Parts: sequence; C-alpha cells; structure tokens
Amino acid sequence: MISYKKAGVDSALSDKFTEFLEKKSSLIGGFAGLYSLKKYGSDYSLVACTDGVGTKLKLAFALNRHDSIGIDLVAMCVNDLITCGGEPLFFLDYYATGKLDLKKSKSIIKGILKGCEMSGMILLGGETAEMPGFYSQGEYDLGGFSVGIVKNSEIINGAEIKEGDCVIGFKSSGFHSNGYSLIRKIMDKKPKLKKYSSQFLTPTKIYVKQIKKIKSVLARKGSKILGLAHITGSGIEGNLERIIPSGFCAYVDSKKWEIPYLMRLLAEEGKISQKEMFSTFNMGIGMIAVVSQKDEKEVLKADPSALPIGKIGKGEKKVKICGI
Repeated sequence: MISYKKAGVDSALSDKFTEFLEKKSSLIGGFAGLYSLKKYGSDYSLVACTDGVGTKLKLAFALNRHDSIGIDLVAMCVNDLITCGGEPLFFLDYYATGKLDLKKSKSIIKGILKGCEMSGMILLGGETAEMPGFYSQGEYDLGGFSVGIVKNSEIINGAEIKEGDCVIGFKSSGFHSNGYSLIRKIMDKKPKLKKYSSQFLTPTKIYVKQIKKIKSVLARKGSKILGLAHITGSGIEGNLERIIPSGFCAYVDSKKWEIPYLMRLLAEEGKISQKEMFSTFNMGIGMIAVVSQKDEKEVLKADPSALPIGKIGKGEKKVKICGI
C-alpha cells in the first residue's frame, strides 16, 4: 500500500516543524499572518501569506504546459489570505530557473496575472532569478506572496464557533496543489493514469468571489462567517481543526458530497486507504466555512454550489470525519 510518507513527504514531521515555529512566535500558526496598523492610527490590519506550487510543477514540466501553473501559485496564497477575512490587495512572485525561456516565462506570468485578476488584486512586482547549473534543464520553481487588508472588527478567527453551528463545504476543482509527490509516484507505476495527466494539472480553484459574496449577504443581516479553513495538505481534518476552539468538534459527514472520480481512481489504482486519502487530499472540498445555524439557509441560497457537510458539537477531538 502506497502512502504519502512512502512517496517522500512526512506530514507529521512537517506538523512538528510548524509547532516549533508557533512556539517561537505567537503570530505564526494561522493560514495567514496579521499585522495591526493601530500604531498608525488605523483600525485595520494587513494580511500576508506565502506559498508555492510544490511538485505539481513536475507534471507541468512533463506535459510542457505552463499556462495555468501561475493560477495555482496565486490560488494557494490568496485562498489562505481570505480565511481571516482579508481582502486581497496585491501579489508578488519569485520565479527561478536555470536558463530563461522567454516563451515559457511569458506563459507562466500570464497565468499569474490571470490568477490575480480572478482574485481582484494586482501583480505589484517580483523577482526573476536565472541560476545556471542550479536547476535541471527546462525546470523552474515558483514562490508567491499575497498581501491584503481587513478591518479589525471583521477579522475571522474561529473564536466564536460554538455548538450547533453549521459546517459548509465548497467544492474543489480537483487535487489543487497538494499531494503531487504521491500522485506522481502512483502515475509512474500505473500507466492507466497517464491519460488523465491534463486533468491532474487542473488549476486550483480561487474562492475569493464566493466568500466575498457570502460575507456581503451575511453582513446585510448583521451576521458573519465564524470560521474559514483552506483545505490543503493534511486534508479536511488537518486544516479544519486549526479554527475549531478547544472543547468543540466539527462533525463532518463524508457522505454529503461526491468524492471526485479521479480521486477515487487514484485510490483504487494506488491501493490507498480512505484514511490516507483524507489525510493527504482535499477529497473534493477545497474551502470550509463555519456559520451560525440561523445563517445556514441564507448561505446556501447565496451560493447554490455550497454544501451543508456537518455540524459543530462538543468533543475533545476538534474534527471527526464520519463515513470513512
């Protein structure tokens, strides 16, 4: 049986490193960082986060397709940024390669610009580094940095989540940009999956407009989103538990949505257990919101694609996924 750890990625070790960072700074640990502007006489905070695309780049290299990888870069950053209520302002990129290929580089940047447009922010600047001998021929790496702003009274942090609140899921567009070390390992062993290569390259969904609409709808009735979790590496449980207060548990029913065909096929071909799948991939849910029970119908009406996938109850374990 293949696992993410056997594919070379130790999520548990990564979590320990994150715990170390959190101990070194009380500001570290959320999906994005907040910097208060109070000392400048403002009741707003800047929101900032950074991310990359990971080994999904290897698939882009293999297919020689670089037009959508920039969207992934923006999405991985901006989806983190909005979890604390931030409104995206601008984006910076870091693009490094052994030898600059103008056609490929233009394609990458066009993807970044498209992602910024979809997020309602601008590409303010960045760095292009040509590093001969450092990267293999035809390969490159990408890093992204997004900055936004949020009114201090509108920061979303999960602190007000309580028993009876509703868990709302928003569908993913696929694997997004996580778990590709495991995906590629299985693809190497199972040629049947090669014909789905282009689908594996589907860009990460950007949730800015969906979340903005829901925030607006709830604000009109004096309500708000209580918590938001971007479902990336470590899956639903590993990310949702980051916003659930102690003493409460998000009970998520995995039967409330259909797991995407390609994820089911990957599990079958790679003989991956459901537990491993749910701890590595988003399994079809890329963003989760927690709202008050009185606001659930309003949210589902505002976004017909949103799914009621669970409830908040009491419990020592912060997340329990039922049905796997």
